[in-house]
Amino acid sequence: MTLRPSRSSGLALAVVVVILAAAGTANAEVRRLVVSTREEVLGGDYEKLGGTVELELDPAHPANAAIVDLDRAPRNARGRVEASADFMVLRPRRPPARGSTALLEVSNRGGKALLPYFNRATWSLDPSTAEDFGDRLLMRLHLTLIWVGWQFDVPRQPGLLRLRAPIARDADGPIEGLVRSDWTVERPTTTLPLAHRDHVAYPVADPRHADNVLTVRSARLGPREIVPRDRWRFARLDDGRLVDDPTHIHLAGGFQRGKIYELVYRARDPVVVGIGLAAVRDVISWARYDSRSEFRVTAAIGAGISQSGRFLRHFLYQGFNTDEAGRKVFDGLLVHTAGAGRGSFNHRFAQPSRDAHRFSAFFYPTDLFPFTSRTQTDPETGIADGLLARSADRPDQWPKIVVTNTGYEYWGRAASLIHTSPDGRVDVTPLPNERIYHLAGGQHFIGGFPPTTSERAGRAYRGNPLDFQVTLRALLARLVEWVVDGRTPPASVYPTLAAGTLVSIDALKFPRIPDVRAPSVIHQAHRVDYGPRWAAGIITREPPGIGAPFPALVSQVDADGNEVAGVRGVELLAPLATYTPWQLRGGHGSDAAELVDFLGTYVPLPRTDTERQRWSDSRLSLERRYADKREYRATAARAAESLVAAGLLLREDVPRVLERADQHWDWIMSR
Repeated sequence: MTLRPSRSSGLALAVVVVILAAAGTANAEVRRLVVSTREEVLGGDYEKLGGTVELELDPAHPANAAIVDLDRAPRNARGRVEASADFMVLRPRRPPARGSTALLEVSNRGGKALLPYFNRATWSLDPSTAEDFGDRLLMRLHLTLIWVGWQFDVPRQPGLLRLRAPIARDADGPIEGLVRSDWTVERPTTTLPLAHRDHVAYPVADPRHADNVLTVRSARLGPREIVPRDRWRFARLDDGRLVDDPTHIHLAGGFQRGKIYELVYRARDPVVVGIGLAAVRDVISWARYDSRSEFRVTAAIGAGISQSGRFLRHFLYQGFNTDEAGRKVFDGLLVHTAGAGRGSFNHRFAQPSRDAHRFSAFFYPTDLFPFTSRTQTDPETGIADGLLARSADRPDQWPKIVVTNTGYEYWGRAASLIHTSPDGRVDVTPLPNERIYHLAGGQHFIGGFPPTTSERAGRAYRGNPLDFQVTLRALLARLVEWVVDGRTPPASVYPTLAAGTLVSIDALKFPRIPDVRAPSVIHQAHRVDYGPRWAAGIITREPPGIGAPFPALVSQVDADGNEVAGVRGVELLAPLATYTPWQLRGGHGSDAAELVDFLGTYVPLPRTDTERQRWSDSRLSLERRYADKREYRATAARAAESLVAAGLLLREDVPRVLERADQHWDWIMSR
């Protein structure tokens, strides 16, 4: 064990004592915590801890039965499976009398997003400066912030949180199986990594094996064409020279934009990926219930964004909100931009980074039935299931759940399925422990403002700057109140069939806007066949068989093209522009009409009737809406006050919202 120099010798001794005490508990899920850094931050109001948490899992315990291949992992002398993970904690040094509530962020690909998302802080893997902590909203809520590595294959970048999990083996030797990689490239290239987004790849076991097949197709459901084996090899370019590499693929003549390339190959030595679910469970359980915990808490909230929001849906579905002692783990969950997805978080040869979009990352185990918390029956298969079905007999174990999705998740991640029947014909009311909020008009993340000239495409701009961060801050505060004080949060707000605000894309009443046309496609979840062993978490069919799709619906739009349902922020209540949650790839290839991953479009309204007529724009001009900036500012202020009254905007954020409104007006009028 190595320790960073501490402020006093007594501090170093305290760390050693904690480690030794935890090491003596052979039955603990968290066997010991190795604190390698300890630092006062925020003027001594908080303490930052970092290091490694060592875990032990009993393969015979029913709480661990869902972890695929745990029974095939090596065991220690106590018959337990060992794993370890990086962690970081920010804890208040003077917690409130009733104790601190944990806010654990399930890290998105090893990073830390809590402080930028909720404190308006800079992005940092090791928050230390005042800028790294922003306006301290999370600290003012007296939260203990926790991060723990759960993903084994994050990029080899210093500071990312990583899980170190064992490899599964059969009694007679190594395990082999099929792995799939796919790509849609933005520009021609000759070499591609097998892993997703620079993650650590499963290397090919035998480069010459007949199971290794590369195909190309032009459309999501288009026919695959096998690429001749003599045209490609497992290799990469090294200083201009082609060298063999089991984690890269090289194609003679190169990979072309607009095509979908897919490689199925045979790999060896699967990591027990599902231990990541147990790592999150056991760290929170230890913090809540073990008196020796370095960061005791009295309640716990989990937060996940995008990939890690899908992780939390998976966590619930597989029953991990109950620990090995039968106790509740999380009291509340904030699930942001997960759409209807779960993910590759617990199967053999799983790749946790893989997601699903309309035109990338196709048919991984992401958008799979069930989608709602309530149990539903799939009319195609007759299967009845729900995210909370496994704990239906223990509703006391259900957390309070706040779900937030932007418009992008409806177009690009089938989000309507979380509140409709599988056939898309009936609204499904959230459970009493759930709230669903649609962040109207937003793209997957907030785009920069003002947009740059390079982002301009005619009158439109690529990227959507609608600021839903202010809504997220308010909803997190409401969730903390719900968990800690039992205070009921605002009612769910999302598009519904009953109100006529949830529609098929064919029924979208998009206005006439220059240089913009509504999409003719949408991402859909499909019934997918991964082979006869999939129920046990083992894929034997790659590529999978694709069955009938589930319907995907979206929010209807108003005369400006802005979404009418959900939480409409000041940008939509006092509009200066059209904010679409989708963007088309464009160009002249077969992929021109496909959706761009994550991004939306921004189109300022015409300033005058003269501009409107010149552009043949059907939207009302700004001069017809507001006499001048003063009137616009008053409209924006009334909108902000209405959101505060509804509990969807913090009072402290009103000046920021109005300052941004001023900047927006000035930018549009000065173009």
